[in-house]
Amino acid sequence: MLEDSEIKRILVIVAHPDDVDFSAAGTVALWTDAGIEVTYCVVTDGDAGGYDESVPRQEIAPMRRGEQTAAAKCVGVSDLRFLGYPDGQVEATLGLRKDLARVIRQVRPDRVLCPTPERNYVRMPPSHPDHRAVGSAALDAVYPDARNPFTFPELLADEALEAWTVREVWMPGFAPNHYVDVTDTFGRKVAALRAHQSQTGQMEDLAQFLRGWLARNAEQAGWPEGRLAEAFQVMETS
Repeated sequence: MLEDSEIKRILVIVAHPDDVDFSAAGTVALWTDAGIEVTYCVVTDGDAGGYDESVPRQEIAPMRRGEQTAAAKCVGVSDLRFLGYPDGQVEATLGLRKDLARVIRQVRPDRVLCPTPERNYVRMPPSHPDHRAVGSAALDAVYPDARNPFTFPELLADEALEAWTVREVWMPGFAPNHYVDVTDTFGRKVAALRAHQSQTGQMEDLAQFLRGWLARNAEQAGWPEGRLAEAFQVMETS
């Protein structure tokens, strides 16, 4: 696994606004604190989300883009790319692979964080079909699409985007082989999630829920009581 000192740029690819904050905001805060440039690529605007039925549907997408922008500031991220796919209808198409390969070639990250394409048979929510579709397309965009100059050659011919090889992929949560201590950035993770008012405004016990979840991760890592961890499956791409 690469040391953070070897990393200059990281691209986070997620399906919805708030996905990165639930799964990895504490880790992202550590990365930006270390001087690493982090970019968010959010595939949908989360237009099928929210809990307040009185809010007109046409207001949800711009609201959620604004919430994600505010949440990103809590952890030191200012570069956000929204692809505008319809929430709840994402499929791992060639078009999505091309769009993600384009962003990878634009950002030129050393590390990509994305969802896993696998289904979790223990808990249903992590396996939202958008998550799995984005994870599948993102992995295909990392290998082989973004690194192969002969895949989507129009990206080079029309947009001057040269091939780029991502060195490492991180996938949150499922079958973890790496844990990050986020005890010191926990408050910023909570603040980032509180910025998603359309999603978390009704969750009075949000901080308690997160603390319990991250404490269980730390316990799985074998760390002492009181530590908090985010969990990842880390994979080399070579």
